[in-house]
Amino acid sequence: MDGAFKAEKTKTTCPYCGVGCGVIATRHADGLVTVEGDPEHPANFGRLCSKGFALAETIGLEDRLLYPEINGARADWEQALDLVADTFSRTIADHGPNSVAFYVSGQLLTEDYYVANKLMKGFIGSANIDTNSRLCMASTVAGHNRAFGEDIVPGCYEDLERADLIVLVGSNLAWCHPVLFQRIMAAREKRPNMRLVVIDPRRTVTADAADLYLPIAADGDVALFNGLLRHLYLEGVLDSAYIAQHSTGFQETLETVLATDPLLLPAQTGLDADAIGLFFKWVTKTEKTVTVFSQGVNQSTSGTDKVNAIINTHLATGRIGKPGMGPFSVTGQPNAMGGREVGGLANQLAAHMKIEDPVHRQIVQGFWKSPAMPEVAGLKALDMFRAVADGRIKAIWIVATNPVDSLPKSWAVEEALRNCPFVVVSDNIRITDTSRYAHVLLPATGWGEKDGTVTNSERRISRQRAFVAAAGEARHDWWALAAVAKRMGWGDDFDYTTPSEIYREHAALSGFQNQGQRAFDISLHAELGDLAYDHLQPVQWTVRAGLLDASRSGSVGVPFVADKKVAFMPVVPPKLKTCCCFDGLMMNTGRVRDHWHTMTRTGKAPTLSSHYAEPFVALHPDDASRSGILEASLVSVAGAGDEIIVRALITDRQSPGSCFIPMHWTDQLSSTGRVGRIIDCEADPYSGQPGLKNTRVKVRPFKAAWYGFAILATKPTFIEPRYWALARAEHGWRLELAGDKQPLDWLNFAASLIGTERNAPGWSVYMDRGQGHHRFAHSVDGRITGALFISPEPVMVSRTWAALQLAEVSKTGCSILAGRGGADQPDPGPTVCACFSVGANQIMAAMREKGCQSVEDIGIALGAGTNCGSCKTEIRNIIDREDFHIPSL
Repeated sequence: MDGAFKAEKTKTTCPYCGVGCGVIATRHADGLVTVEGDPEHPANFGRLCSKGFALAETIGLEDRLLYPEINGARADWEQALDLVADTFSRTIADHGPNSVAFYVSGQLLTEDYYVANKLMKGFIGSANIDTNSRLCMASTVAGHNRAFGEDIVPGCYEDLERADLIVLVGSNLAWCHPVLFQRIMAAREKRPNMRLVVIDPRRTVTADAADLYLPIAADGDVALFNGLLRHLYLEGVLDSAYIAQHSTGFQETLETVLATDPLLLPAQTGLDADAIGLFFKWVTKTEKTVTVFSQGVNQSTSGTDKVNAIINTHLATGRIGKPGMGPFSVTGQPNAMGGREVGGLANQLAAHMKIEDPVHRQIVQGFWKSPAMPEVAGLKALDMFRAVADGRIKAIWIVATNPVDSLPKSWAVEEALRNCPFVVVSDNIRITDTSRYAHVLLPATGWGEKDGTVTNSERRISRQRAFVAAAGEARHDWWALAAVAKRMGWGDDFDYTTPSEIYREHAALSGFQNQGQRAFDISLHAELGDLAYDHLQPVQWTVRAGLLDASRSGSVGVPFVADKKVAFMPVVPPKLKTCCCFDGLMMNTGRVRDHWHTMTRTGKAPTLSSHYAEPFVALHPDDASRSGILEASLVSVAGAGDEIIVRALITDRQSPGSCFIPMHWTDQLSSTGRVGRIIDCEADPYSGQPGLKNTRVKVRPFKAAWYGFAILATKPTFIEPRYWALARAEHGWRLELAGDKQPLDWLNFAASLIGTERNAPGWSVYMDRGQGHHRFAHSVDGRITGALFISPEPVMVSRTWAALQLAEVSKTGCSILAGRGGADQPDPGPTVCACFSVGANQIMAAMREKGCQSVEDIGIALGAGTNCGSCKTEIRNIIDREDFHIPSL
């Protein structure tokens, strides 16, 4: 390599949540890539969360799908594309356009999304295209459309810093959108009078930072915000002029909330009356209020009503579209907003137009000059896969998503795909729980290779730029979709050669026959040249001629569409579900701090698996005690006609009668951790979004005959026991195990896991057959190739310390059998800070030995908490409680 090589820096965006952080990726002379936050990007100003900080660990070629496959055999692109086009064309000819479907993803770039939507709705002539964004923010889309007439987010991130009161509803912002949370925390440090209210059934780490925490019962939100609107009216703080000039439906909405008995609010919400009163008082007296809501609101059978109940309170007080006030939806995926802009949902048209509106259909069809346009909405996600199961859909193309893991009753989705006549999967990972049912696999470019745009939660369009070459034969998703469209006979309409061409068409459609009637308008970019597109800076829509500031909606409350009126929506609280110890617990699902969706990306990063390395269920101590469940034991969780086995995490953060299981684990990294198997839920009647936060399950102890833990230098090819969970470690893997019967030969068992022979040199063995404690380690040339610890109870070995031994040189098997380090290598303890790999024991040692007494002191001494800041609350808990205990998972 030439010594004069200059590191290449590329500004791009993070591929995780809807915050849309700017990233600078640097390619070095040795080919390595490093990642840092972009200090000039207005979403994050240089901050990154732990996931963004570890992005460079996720771009390797291991596990990548590098070439097309047909029925499991390597094929070339021509063969694969011909088969897809021929099969879709033949299916449509024989059974009609509604016999085919696309299921796409918020991981796609806007350009990918646009081509998929255009092909399905404008040329195939069906609306059977839906997206995994249906699972995370469809209720917000429906609520926005009901209130504003369009899917509009009326505020911006700056409002979070300018507000005097922030209300977080169903949002664990500290873990799921850490950069936004740290912006709020930094603002509160500058303005100590700023208040934070957290409304959530779980006492999350976000709740720990709250001035007021309201542990609301699941689906109690509509009752709470109806009660708030009633209180605001009685206190005389409504904006009568705003209501009269700019809204409809207020009187009916007011009558609905006045008809409710305020004395019933505690029963309807599960909240203490005094706490409700304090919350109402703060909102009443604080004009600059922002209400932030996320999946806890959306993923509900009453999600749309929740969204409108929240918006109603802001419309009634005129607290919308002004600095420091307004309702604010934060999206879960990096381009959920971009998908909404191009009509990625089955009930939308492109450019925020409505499929049921004949004028809108005529506009879109006229612009595309397309042969067909559906007149009714297509099948939403849940119904789409039901149609696959019953044979109505005979060919489906799944792009950049994993429905076998993410949808409710995932075993039924699995069965549907197994029996579907033709399944196409576009992905950049070769083996997923969905791809194993594909007849055709198409290799897609991944983050670092893709080139296009994304839109974040504040309507800000940013460029995602490629900085490495496409792996193997991978191609962009828009390219594959256009190539199939050409083979189906529509070559002139899909003759794209660059993403900039697609973006210009998308921008032109947004302004076509608009005349200022639709807020989504980026027509100023319709003539954007290739060079200008390459250098496009982050910008919030609306982007049309003559509009100077698109940051928020202004005094009328509807962004940039001055002649429209907003709509109050009268909503009625649902009847709360209840559980008792005899019929099960109410299960909530969601994310953990350091993982994302089904872990095809974050699962590659050892640092991100160090916080939580296996699936778990969080239980309140009373519920655990009642069922005879012990800390760190294994439990069976049953629901929806199936069961999973996960680790028990007993914590008073859970409300009695409820439990929480993360959404991330799949069959690729665990034997029985796929939570979608046990979710049996209905969907919101307006949005079609499933109620993933409120499912009844039964939790019982799993009677294991033995427990095990292993560290392995290489990934095991076969794992036999009933329970296992595999996670990346530095220089190898860590593996949790449990079985319902004893192996015939423990040494053979250890050898098969480690990948060596039982007679090979380098074994160290300790066996206590009477007590059931066995330990095996194998080393070659001073390096540990693997170690296995077996116990009749959960294995008491420091996972963090053990995993570190894979990186050590001059180690013998005997040195690891003790299961803990000596004075020369103290156990760091369970990971608290993933960014800098700092454990709980290291934090406590810094307190004892260095006199650290604050989060800032720990940051100076160890670095923990100084990057994304999402671990600050955990650090503070360790400092505040000398007996603080983090379960070792």
